[in-house]
Amino acid sequence: MSERRMLKTYLDEIPWGTDEDLVNEQNKSRKERKELPEGCHETVLYRDIMRIAWPSLVEQLLTSLVSMADMIMVGSMVNGDDAISAVSLANQPKFIFISLMIALNIGVTAAVARDRGAGMHEKANDTLRQGLVMSLGVCIFASIAGYLASKPLVAFMANGGLSADIERMSVQYLQIQMIGFTTMGIGATFTAALRGTGNSKLPMMYNMTANVVNVCLNYLLINGHFGFPALGVVGASLATVIGQAVALIIAIRAVGSGKYYFHLTLLDFFRHFGVEWDVISRIVKVGIPSLMEQAAMRVGIILFSRQVASLGNPGYATHQICMNIQSLSFMLGMAISVSSTTLVGQSLGKRRPDMAEHYSRRCSRLGVGFGCLLGLFFGFFGKYIVGLYSDTPAVIEAAIPVMIILGVLQPVQTPQFILAGSLRGAGATKATALITMICVLILRPLLGHMMINVLALGLMGAWYAIFIDQVVRTGLVMYVYGLGKWKTIKV
Repeated sequence: MSERRMLKTYLDEIPWGTDEDLVNEQNKSRKERKELPEGCHETVLYRDIMRIAWPSLVEQLLTSLVSMADMIMVGSMVNGDDAISAVSLANQPKFIFISLMIALNIGVTAAVARDRGAGMHEKANDTLRQGLVMSLGVCIFASIAGYLASKPLVAFMANGGLSADIERMSVQYLQIQMIGFTTMGIGATFTAALRGTGNSKLPMMYNMTANVVNVCLNYLLINGHFGFPALGVVGASLATVIGQAVALIIAIRAVGSGKYYFHLTLLDFFRHFGVEWDVISRIVKVGIPSLMEQAAMRVGIILFSRQVASLGNPGYATHQICMNIQSLSFMLGMAISVSSTTLVGQSLGKRRPDMAEHYSRRCSRLGVGFGCLLGLFFGFFGKYIVGLYSDTPAVIEAAIPVMIILGVLQPVQTPQFILAGSLRGAGATKATALITMICVLILRPLLGHMMINVLALGLMGAWYAIFIDQVVRTGLVMYVYGLGKWKTIKV
């Protein structure tokens, strides 16, 4: 019953690797590593990739569109540009706490994928249980800390460049988000574990439901319709939290049914509640470097955002609109990255590093192709996309050259996400953490300071810094991946 809806891939049809295979893989030339195993065809590999990627792509697309809709609906308020700045300001410190969950869940996905590839069903179930135990503790801590520190965090982010009214709205938005943080975090752990098994359809379904709830409540609560109060940014925050709670309820019921590989009911979770250090250590081994990576990324982005915030409005509002649009491009790389992480982890669990490389390289090729198409779309239609967020002429005009930069970035940044996902699936999170520290924590803020404050290039200077950061990051990820040491890491 528990394995009835388990996704079958080509990996389930091929023999397990041996110690001799592992040694031979390390001695292969670059040309030999490109050769597919006898009887394997590229179409089969692309089929496996897309079967995992398309639900994630739909989910990422809808999530990004909902985020876009949030900003558009908030922007429809009387003080729309100020409201957009307030929500964007609150999201930056919130992402500090989200980074804790991202790091934890990278470890959950990698460990579950190895268990799935090795055919260890019960071990995967234990990994999910322990992931939820850790998630619960982290979420409660983050929720309390984030709520209590909301005012100083927002003031720090504003950097003296935004009005008191914007800061007040931002604090209100952030406090509600932190109250509902636990539901979001635990739901994300369920999603991470399911993706480790190759199941991306179920997360797509319950996150789609959450998005629909979010948009409907946005309509009712932001400006007030059908007798509901006009709560502004408070309404937008409530809508997001309620939608996440709905997703969590669906995830708990689905996993508890035993139809989706795992068999973990709410009663089982609390009955066997406790820490199993051997399982926790597997998650932490991958998760701690990921935590360092996420922390470096958040701190770097916050430092950079403060530099842009010092430009004041409309520059900051324009920047946040373009950053929101950039999230639409991230969805593509992140969706294919889900396939790459899952298939690499499962391949290594089955002791087939050759298949891990075949899958990851084809994921990267898909990413470059789709990135080129998305880049053209941003380049030609950027003005109209920005016009959906704001009708302020100064904002639209300032965003046009930024959208061109975004378009050029697409085929550059997409393979970075995908190959980094491959490295994380293999457990090589130390390398990705170091790259993030170098580029996001050090390079981007330094370039931002030079471009904005020294060369006085304003908003365009900020985006020149982002462009250079992404190019350097992609180059470093490709270099580390090419070394091939990730194939021998044990999780």
